[in-house]
Amino acid sequence: MADNERHIRAGLIGYGYAGRTFHAPLIRATAGYSLVAVASSDAAKVQADLPGIAVEPAPAALLRRDDIDLVVIATPNDSHRPLAEMALAAGKHVVVDKPFALSHADAQAVVAAAEAARRHVAVFQNRRWDSDFLAIRQAIETGRIGAVRHFESHVDRFRPQVRPRWREAAGPGAGLWLDLGPHLVDQALCLFGSPSRVIASFAAQRQGATVEDWAHVVLEYPALRVILHAGMLAAGGSHRFVVHGEAGTLVKRAADRQEDQLRAGMIPGAPGWGEDPDDLLLLDGTSPPLSLPAPAGDHRAFYAALREALLGRAPNPVRPDEALAVMAVLDAAARAASTGNAAVPVSGA
Repeated sequence: MADNERHIRAGLIGYGYAGRTFHAPLIRATAGYSLVAVASSDAAKVQADLPGIAVEPAPAALLRRDDIDLVVIATPNDSHRPLAEMALAAGKHVVVDKPFALSHADAQAVVAAAEAARRHVAVFQNRRWDSDFLAIRQAIETGRIGAVRHFESHVDRFRPQVRPRWREAAGPGAGLWLDLGPHLVDQALCLFGSPSRVIASFAAQRQGATVEDWAHVVLEYPALRVILHAGMLAAGGSHRFVVHGEAGTLVKRAADRQEDQLRAGMIPGAPGWGEDPDDLLLLDGTSPPLSLPAPAGDHRAFYAALREALLGRAPNPVRPDEALAVMAVLDAAARAASTGNAAVPVSGA
């Protein structure tokens, strides 16, 4: 963008893991943005990381500022809807970290508020720009394995101890499915659209777990089955993607590295940012596996695309209808896991 173009002035609500690790660095490293203020109860932590950035003690104080165009909500899940509605009522555009809300109905209410305010609302689906997903998407869309019939997406970790944090404590919005499910579902829907039915099983497997820390979800399409899996007792991990098609198989072993790079303090866009040394493997059952280099990932692409939308030059990178479709599948999986029966996602906005 040109140097004289207006910058998007951003305010960040929440400076926990998501705000500190993802949003603040990505906003500051994306052309066309200025991070103006952060709402946090821990001003010292913010000021240590971001000297010169204003710190507000509460969300309401940040929303009253007239030097903020975009509000980014990176707070516990049960606060997403009320904070988004408050920000929209204050005339701000809004980014909500995943999940969009606690339910499809809550998400609908936020979309309605955005439409009434004539402001953009977008869900932070940064994993669309992971190197592993970009590699799989490119191979599928260029027909490398023909029609896809079986798609597996895993996020398996080894964290045998339950940690004292809200995501792992009983309460609204807690549990592994609302933590990792939004990304797993969004990626699947980007490739295949909404499923006809959802089958799911959740479990609390670790000693002391009070919410699910294992989730296995199957999305049903006419001839395709999509398996979404996440767990916390997988020492050594698992393949990130395994995809079978009528003409071959794709295997992506290692996951995108951007989160690890951010945690290590790398500035987005620095040399090596998003690069993935793990090739995608293509197998056809007869020839030796073919290694396909994975493209570099770049989560800044979310904010770059959003900038273009806010300036009226491009569509919202995560449209409200896409965000609602993800919430419909998340809700359907929760119903299926609770009842033991397949569930049909609600359709429409």
